Amino acid sequence: MYICENSNQALLCGTVAEAPQLSHRSRQEQFYRFPLRVERLSGAADTLNVIARERLLRGLPLQPGDRIQAEGEVRTFNNKSGVGAKLVISLFARSITPAPEPEDENCVALTGTLCKPPLLRRTPLGREVCDLMLAVNRSYGRSDYLPCIAWGVRAREAADWTVGTVVTLQGRFQSRVYRKLLPDGQQIEKTAYEISAMEIQQADCI
Repeated sequence: MYICENSNQALLCGTVAEAPQLSHRSRQEQFYRFPLRVERLSGAADTLNVIARERLLRGLPLQPGDRIQAEGEVRTFNNKSGVGAKLVISLFARSITPAPEPEDENCVALTGTLCKPPLLRRTPLGREVCDLMLAVNRSYGRSDYLPCIAWGVRAREAADWTVGTVVTLQGRFQSRVYRKLLPDGQQIEKTAYEISAMEIQQADCI
C-alpha cells in the first residue's frame, strides 16, 4: 500500500496509451498531457490523464506502449472552453520513471475538507454508494475539488458527515464511462473521473 504523509499524493503505474501532446504554457514553461492505461485486479482498466512538465519528459521520450510509473498529485481545473468536461481531473506528475514492476498500480491518499453535503444513493445493482466532494489544499494557497465515492458500510457512515468535516482516505483514481441523455432525446457517451475510497475516515485536522 502506498502511504501518504501529505494531503495529496498519488502513484500510477501503467501503459502510455498515446504520445504526449502540448497541454498549456504557464510562466514560460510548457506542460504536456497524455493518457495512461492502468489495469485493475478485475481486468478492467482506467484511462487517466497525466500532466507533466516538459523537463520531466526530456530524458524519457514517451511512446504508446511504454510502461511508466508516475508520482504526483491529483489536481483539477475548470475547463472554460465549452468543449469536453467542465471539471478536468488529472495526475500532475512530480516524477516519471520506467515502471519498476510488471504489475499496474493505482494508489491515492488524500486529506481534505467536505465542501458539499454527502449524497447516499444506490446503483442499479442495489449497491450503496456515497458521493463526496473534497477540497484538498495545495501548498501555495489554492485548492483542488475532487469527487470521491465510498461504498457499503463506509458509504453509510460518510452520509452522516457535514460540510466542513475533515476526511482522510486511501483509494484509487478511476475513470467511468456513462451515457448522458440530451434535451433532444439523443444520448452521448461521456467519461467521469473520481477517487474510489478503499479506506475513509474523519480526521482531526489537515
